[in-house]
Amino acid sequence: MGNKEEPTPDRALSRLPPTLALDTGSLDDAIARKQARERKDAQVRGVASIDAMREAIRRAARGLPAISVVPRVGKLDAAAFRARAALGLPFLITGLVGRWPLSQFTPQLLHERFGHLPVRARVGDYINTAFAVDRAMRDMSMREYLDLVSDGSEYPPPYLGNLELRELNSMCHWPAYFDKMGPPRFWIGPARTVTPLHCDYDDNIFAQIWGSKRIFLSPPHHGEFLYTREANAILFGSPFDPEAPDFEKFPLACQASMIECLVDPGEMLYVPAGWYHQVRALTFSLSANRWARAVPFALQGDSSLRRVAE
Repeated sequence: MGNKEEPTPDRALSRLPPTLALDTGSLDDAIARKQARERKDAQVRGVASIDAMREAIRRAARGLPAISVVPRVGKLDAAAFRARAALGLPFLITGLVGRWPLSQFTPQLLHERFGHLPVRARVGDYINTAFAVDRAMRDMSMREYLDLVSDGSEYPPPYLGNLELRELNSMCHWPAYFDKMGPPRFWIGPARTVTPLHCDYDDNIFAQIWGSKRIFLSPPHHGEFLYTREANAILFGSPFDPEAPDFEKFPLACQASMIECLVDPGEMLYVPAGWYHQVRALTFSLSANRWARAVPFALQGDSSLRRVAE
């Protein structure tokens, strides 16, 4: 679930993610744009520095207990959620998402009622180019997309990822766990769609609306073993594949802890800021997530990170 900046309005209520483009400007211009974006990111999250926030997340993670299983808990109110999230560990929430009207939908109903929506699909080898500026994308309608993937002939299957679909969100009831959060993002696709290993430096709630997914999780400080590369200040990717580990190519990765988690229909996964995760659909799936836009819960007690009012 790679973190992205908000897209520009499209011709319909649905919003498509921006198409990445090669930067043809000077190096100085690119550095200036990167610095401006990081200042904006820091301001939105209320921290003095994104770099300092990232380092604080990694430092705090070193004190976390090792886990081998992601625990499941029942419905939580906001206070109980925040208290648990402050521990800095992932957990699953049951009994919440299954009550959303959208959970009663099927791919066929999506085809019938929302086939007209404009969408942007990840196509080609989007797994190995997930964090590249020239990743292949194709614009189409929801109906065209569902028809395209119906025969299951392509691998990896085209994937609708990170889309802001307001029509679908009208049938979701997000809990008020975060005081400030970004817009919901939807992820739609058949079995075998994959989001490769990466981390977002924002707290994240991930709702599995229908279908099942397998997620591998690794704590923030184990990024030092995962050959990470910065996509932007709040998104880091890794070429290591925990489903097909190549320790000859990535020898340090054998030191990284990997926790396997199955997310079933109606469950919500809390992914703390900085935790690496790889996501694979086991069946045709509809998922959605929201990122917080604030100091991560695990760092709430660190006043040194707070942005001083100007």
